[in-house]
Amino acid sequence: MAHEDNAEFFKGRGAQVNTHNKFLKNKYVLDEIEGLDEPCLENSHTQFFEETPKNIVSTSNSPDLSHMFSINPYQGCEHGCIYCYARNSHEYYGFSAGLDFERKIIVKRNAPELLEKYFNKKNYQPVPIILSGNTDCYQPIERKLKITRAMLQLFLKYKHPVSIITKNNLVLRDMDILSEMAQMNLAHVNVSLNSLNEQLRQKLEPRTVTASGRLAVIEKLSQKGVPVRIMVAPIIPGLNSNEVPDIIKAAADRGALSAGFTLVRLNGSIAEIFTDWVHKAFPDSAEKVLNMIKACHGGNLNDSNYGRRMSGDGHIANSIHQLYRMACVRFLAGREMPPYNLTLFTPKSGKQTSMF
Repeated sequence: MAHEDNAEFFKGRGAQVNTHNKFLKNKYVLDEIEGLDEPCLENSHTQFFEETPKNIVSTSNSPDLSHMFSINPYQGCEHGCIYCYARNSHEYYGFSAGLDFERKIIVKRNAPELLEKYFNKKNYQPVPIILSGNTDCYQPIERKLKITRAMLQLFLKYKHPVSIITKNNLVLRDMDILSEMAQMNLAHVNVSLNSLNEQLRQKLEPRTVTASGRLAVIEKLSQKGVPVRIMVAPIIPGLNSNEVPDIIKAAADRGALSAGFTLVRLNGSIAEIFTDWVHKAFPDSAEKVLNMIKACHGGNLNDSNYGRRMSGDGHIANSIHQLYRMACVRFLAGREMPPYNLTLFTPKSGKQTSMF
């Protein structure tokens, strides 16, 4: 689908508004066009804030993602993907899930130190840990801070399995670590890609790597023996749902071993953010897209129904599921991600000085 120009569209940002944070009593409003409130609503530069958490590994007990262990070295994400479910979590920090999510990034510099302590807990038994379950661990600031790389060095040092989810080609910087870990069946990489249409990508995910760039990531990792899964996520009916077979084929041609997908879900503030965005980005087809999303989620944009919220139901969702299954059978038959090796984990507690 070609994009539709809008003079009021914030270039380089996904969200076009700052939604109200439900945890805050007060909110900013623009009473006068020349008023002092105006900067709060502008597309301002990105700011970084430091947090020093006491724990870094999170556990999900959601029925959809049970027993998932993840690390997020950053909260908020400059990639600006309009649909990102992690936007809601930014409200816990006192920010908006809208523009603030993309321009007020929280950094956890002590993540590697906390991870090493986690590995050395008494009687700890290794389970695969995901980088990142919430926001991209390879978003732009990682190029400078190298927090993710420092953690990968620890995963290698302790021979602990790790799974990476990213849409940024910065992951190739750490090919040396990942290829060594892959030789021991300790690393998986999941590359997120939901459109081959560059015009659509620029609207959906304004500060991410192009589709061709992500396909190159899959190819280069695969050539080095790093197992890669293509994550076709999220699928948005009426925007990118017709691309599922082409995306899976393109990824398979470059060495992907497996695929996964989710249907878009617009919980919490994301429903308002997405609705505003789609009317500005695709005014002629906005209502059609929104109605198709509702048809996949019991008639609502917000869907907290476990089992349905990530996969959808109804005839539109079923047709997308069928398209996905057929593409996997056709292009990924006989391939699978290798199982993790959980037997190599080597705790170093009390034996040597910490890297940090």
